[in-house]
Amino acid sequence: MKSRLRVPELVAADPRHARSAADRYRERIRVHNPRLNAFITQVDPEVPPAAGPLAGVPIAHKDIFVTRGIRTTCGSRMLADFIPPYDATVVERLARAGCILVGKTNMDEFAMGSSNETSAFGPVRNPWDPERVPGGSSGGSAAAVAAGLVPVATGTDTGGSIRQPAALCGVTGFKPSYGRVSRFGMIAFASSMDQAGVLARSAEDVAWVLRGMAGHDPRDSTSVDRPVPDYVAALTRGIRGLRIGIVRNFFDDGLWPTVADRIQAALAVLEAAGARLTDVTLPNLSLSVPVYYVLAPAECSSNLARYDGVRFGHRADRPEDLFDLYCRSRSEGFGEEVQRRILIGTYVLSHGYYDAYYLKAQRVRRLIRNDFLRAFESVDLLAGPTTPTPAFRLGEKTADPLTMYLNDIYTIGVNLAGLPALSVPAGLVDGLPVGLQLIGRDFDEETLFAAAADFQRRTEWHRAEPPGFEDVSG
Repeated sequence: MKSRLRVPELVAADPRHARSAADRYRERIRVHNPRLNAFITQVDPEVPPAAGPLAGVPIAHKDIFVTRGIRTTCGSRMLADFIPPYDATVVERLARAGCILVGKTNMDEFAMGSSNETSAFGPVRNPWDPERVPGGSSGGSAAAVAAGLVPVATGTDTGGSIRQPAALCGVTGFKPSYGRVSRFGMIAFASSMDQAGVLARSAEDVAWVLRGMAGHDPRDSTSVDRPVPDYVAALTRGIRGLRIGIVRNFFDDGLWPTVADRIQAALAVLEAAGARLTDVTLPNLSLSVPVYYVLAPAECSSNLARYDGVRFGHRADRPEDLFDLYCRSRSEGFGEEVQRRILIGTYVLSHGYYDAYYLKAQRVRRLIRNDFLRAFESVDLLAGPTTPTPAFRLGEKTADPLTMYLNDIYTIGVNLAGLPALSVPAGLVDGLPVGLQLIGRDFDEETLFAAAADFQRRTEWHRAEPPGFEDVSG
């Protein structure tokens, strides 16, 4: 999908091109997926009549979106055999726009992870170096797009789970404002932060897909009822005169100097295009990681309580009593990282600790959001690195959860504040991709698309393909 318009235009001329495009990508999945493990379930696509702005565009959905009649696992043994009776709103809307589903992508279990190593179906591998992680939790979607197994994929972002794997795999990843895209049919992790988004090669591709999936949904109480702008039209606005704040908090001791160099070079491109750069400091941003790892586990503890072996999910064989049924169903169904977060979340919500941890974290969350809002009084966008390093090796950080959590240090604040953000490819470090992160005001996704598209018109990083996975689909 080097040009998003190519497939729909061909389908409009001859509907048989829809089947041809879907089959071409299915063949790439067959050949390359055994090496990457990017897909949990492959789908024999149903090709609809030529209609809609995305007619004939093959798509993969992260396996957190329920799909009618197609297994939806959330990367967990708990839901290994779950066949939903309905489609998520995102799935439904993109099918109506003409997208053709070719598979469900691998992910960290219940979206909990930063490396896509917690999946019950095995780790996903990064196409740029299969001995390295693709990032998480939407690592399957990012790897699939990077390797050319699918032109576009959905993801979810709770603490950076679209932007971080997009950066590590060298693709464009977009997280909309909280409430912009319906969460109906998206299996919940942390309900106040989860948001659906898109991964594709370019900002143009993302804009077309987001336009098809965004908008109010009365079935989702967190969905915001406001008009959806024309994201595609925003692609041509350019950035001359745009005020971009460089978040100095991101340029800390944890940032690799070589990654910092690539980000500074990317910022120089924006400045040469007419943007005005200025330094910005967010005083409370350093507290994002501890705040997130109090609030997100608390919400996960509540959301995952339903999986008890009685109402939903895996059920242990021959339980001795109800207590045994609960204990064994959950210990067999949930992996180690999910169990860890449930325990933390239950603890911080318990009597005597709710005020000390949960309420205090909520107050600091408000301070973090206020820092962003204050910054946007003087700038139009914020910018910095997406991740502190390129992709790390498989198994390198699994023994140290705290070190793993720090991989989201530059992305988590955006989710706590509910803001839109994206990551665009900004170069290579030691042959591995790194990403430039742009952050926007509430519901101002258009400015993000304008800046990202302008940057990509002036650079070629989003066209780079990992060795051995060059796109031969035409």
